[in-house]
Amino acid sequence: MIDKLEFLLALARERHFGRAAEACGVTQPTMSAAIKQLEESLGVLLVQRGSRFIGLTPEGEHVLEWAKRIVGDTRAMRQEISSLKRGLTGHLRIATIPTALGMVAALTAPFCARHPDVKFTILSRRSHEVLTLLDQLEIHAGITYLDNEPLGHVNTVPLYHERYCLFIAPDQPLAKKERVTWEEIGGLQLCLLTPDMQNRRIIDRRLGLAGFKAVSTLESDSMLALYAHVKTGHWASIMPAKFAETIGATEAIRVIPIAETEAANLVGLVVPHREPMTPLTAALVETAKKIGPNLDG
Repeated sequence: MIDKLEFLLALARERHFGRAAEACGVTQPTMSAAIKQLEESLGVLLVQRGSRFIGLTPEGEHVLEWAKRIVGDTRAMRQEISSLKRGLTGHLRIATIPTALGMVAALTAPFCARHPDVKFTILSRRSHEVLTLLDQLEIHAGITYLDNEPLGHVNTVPLYHERYCLFIAPDQPLAKKERVTWEEIGGLQLCLLTPDMQNRRIIDRRLGLAGFKAVSTLESDSMLALYAHVKTGHWASIMPAKFAETIGATEAIRVIPIAETEAANLVGLVVPHREPMTPLTAALVETAKKIGPNLDG
């Protein structure tokens, strides 16, 4: 039964029998037969079938929610039994918004010092993708904004408040200031993250409160790309202070704090709302609770 529920999760995620079968390491006929057997055992149709995968039936959507709980609990049980035998081992997958990538090491380094047999995969994803991956059991935890958009049914650990800085070439007039305002930034030629990023929506709102519409002549989903363009002297950018801490001091770019006109947005760890937590997730939450106050200091 568990294997069949795993197949259903993969099918709902991939929305294609062939890709779902490949993700599960089985043939497509094996995948199709398993889903058919699951339907027969439950007495309902789970999948709308045509010449290709169309979607899940209403009954299939209900079963999918149960599958997430059952598979999640089964994985947690197996992980806990394994940790009792061998100590904490395994592979933690964390998806983080791009603006928080620079601080992830502050979480993973102390974790690895205490649990050296655990491996990490760090993924850069948009905020809505972080939550989707968490819901689909594709990651163990995410790092995202906690107070800007709905999070759904998750547990959270606050890490730090995201404060913003102006990144600008040293020969520009504003580069001589110790602090700038959003009003002063409004007239600059900016390069910013793409509009589908939550950080960009936050910046747009703050510029809007200052009476300006964000106009960027260059957009990217990579902060490193924005940084490289600021170095040319043709653009300025607005990026989080944590990014400035990550890259360190440089003569090519001045980093100037922006005077805040509203509360800074809270960034934190999100994990599935499940009790008990898996041993890996519980250890990660424990580490996050210890480092959070230091990150925001």
